[in-house]
Amino acid sequence: MSPRDHPAGGRESEVYDPIARRVHWLNAILALVTILLAWGILGAPRHSAARPWLIMLHGSFGIAILAVMMFWAGWRSRHRSPSLRPVLTGIEVLLARATQWAIFLLFVAMPLSGYVSLAAAGKTVSFFGMIAIPPLVPQSDRLSQVAIALHLCGEFMIYGLVALHISAALMHGFIRRDGILERMLPQPPRR
Repeated sequence: MSPRDHPAGGRESEVYDPIARRVHWLNAILALVTILLAWGILGAPRHSAARPWLIMLHGSFGIAILAVMMFWAGWRSRHRSPSLRPVLTGIEVLLARATQWAIFLLFVAMPLSGYVSLAAAGKTVSFFGMIAIPPLVPQSDRLSQVAIALHLCGEFMIYGLVALHISAALMHGFIRRDGILERMLPQPPRR
């Protein structure tokens, strides 16, 4: 019987370790909050008192995502992810890894481009109003505008990649039932 025939996917080693699962779901929550704050910024009148507060919170959650991603990269360098084979075909493994890497890179690039857009405009970035991060790049309207454009492009790339990631996870969990979804659930099913 192949792993495709096992609803839970087979061996215990086929699930991510508890730290990787927690970091994944923490990052998902942080990303959702960050996106909701971005939408709040778009809906706030330009000179309202709420707008700077929403921008500070959006940036703070972005910085938190960057910190989580750096922790995750360090963790993953010492703790390998479970194999996707033989459950997935070679092309499916390639697509899964490419999507994961693209999401990782965007979750690093987005906070950096957000920071550069503000810093290049001469603004200090605040982490939840407690820690001021001074501008570390030269003041430049052009650099700020380029960073804003990259941030906006990244936003839509994240929407597409995260939608693809979630769709694939749901397909594996509810259509194929091959154990791939269960590997990353906060509490994997008992075997």
